[in-house]
Amino acid sequence: MNDEQLIADLHSRWVFGWERDEGDAPFDFRHTFGEFYDFGSPDVRLYDDFDPEQRVATTATGYGSIWEPVFHDMVSAHHAVDDGPHVIAGHDLAASTLTFVARITRPDVTTDIRTTTSLVWHRTPDGWRIVREHNSAKVLPAGELDGMLPAHEAP
Repeated sequence: MNDEQLIADLHSRWVFGWERDEGDAPFDFRHTFGEFYDFGSPDVRLYDDFDPEQRVATTATGYGSIWEPVFHDMVSAHHAVDDGPHVIAGHDLAASTLTFVARITRPDVTTDIRTTTSLVWHRTPDGWRIVREHNSAKVLPAGELDGMLPAHEAP
């Protein structure tokens, strides 16, 4: 497998790390994403505009601290890849872009989103790790994803 294929696989698997089902154990960012993010690099910059405070994390641990409380309060989160991943890879750096759709269910509301995610990967002795992340999410009209996530539709 070449670097482009490896990173495409990593990015696709990364999307589904955010999956949640009702009754799951509490979301543990480092446990879930330890193989994806560079937890030791001083070069990390991670951003997702779905964060209401639109913070930029400068460590993977800091990014996890943004998302763990959010995911603890969720009932479920289900995803499907809509486009990509598209990858370019050099010797030590690579970039990948992927668009996914997701249905986020909280106790009081269900939200459908389409997100474009761009990741920059750095080659480390342990493999490729994320050092940059930029996600742009658009809230979709209610029910737009009906039928796109069939394994998770309510009966």
